[in-house]
Amino acid sequence: MRPFLLLSSRAEDVAADGEYAAFLRFSGLPTERLQRIRMDAGPLPPIDLDHYAGVFVGGGPFNSSDEAGSKSAVQHRVERELSALLDEVVARDFPFFGACYGVGTLGVHQGGVIDRTYAEPISAVRIRLTDAGRADPVLAGMAPEFDAFVGHKEACSVLPRNAVLLAGSAACPVQMFRVKENLYATQFHPELDVEGIVTRVHVYQHAGYFPPAERDDLIARLRPALVTEPGRMLANFVARYG
Repeated sequence: MRPFLLLSSRAEDVAADGEYAAFLRFSGLPTERLQRIRMDAGPLPPIDLDHYAGVFVGGGPFNSSDEAGSKSAVQHRVERELSALLDEVVARDFPFFGACYGVGTLGVHQGGVIDRTYAEPISAVRIRLTDAGRADPVLAGMAPEFDAFVGHKEACSVLPRNAVLLAGSAACPVQMFRVKENLYATQFHPELDVEGIVTRVHVYQHAGYFPPAERDDLIARLRPALVTEPGRMLANFVARYG
């Protein structure tokens, strides 16, 4: 059986390793079937898509909508490499699932508008599936409304013309979309449970998502959240394409 590929852009080991462990847990994949490349660590090696069943892109600290002059050399490289890979992924309608940063990368690549209009603070929010979302096989068995963890400075304010809206929330109309039949992107984090979001709060407390002095209060607000549904879509994605 072919493995899946996880492309990560998190430079911090604890965040990157936690992300990989979360994708393993919620997808149900064994380690030998989820290969990881940390794009922050160096240039992306040649990717032969025929070797893989599908591609995941995790979240990270990069914002696609940032001014070019404020982006690091690593971010510019990662954006170029992901754009080139998406050229082939989209052309082939190859199974792709981008979580959080997936909206920025796939959205920009397909002509959507990514900006700071619909940013959301770190929190658990109610996600609502559209009619298309309720009919989509990757969302099979999902409740029509469920809570998921978010925390993003940018979002998709104008959907790509060829995209199908699958889910939204009260503060962020585009929470999930599909391009063609097999390319998915979410703004929320399907890989995060309470412990996962708490780890990220610690790692990114100085990254501008919240005032660092409010860290403990934020964690106290996050801990009671009942986030049980989102990981199911990762298992559905693997079941469909694996």
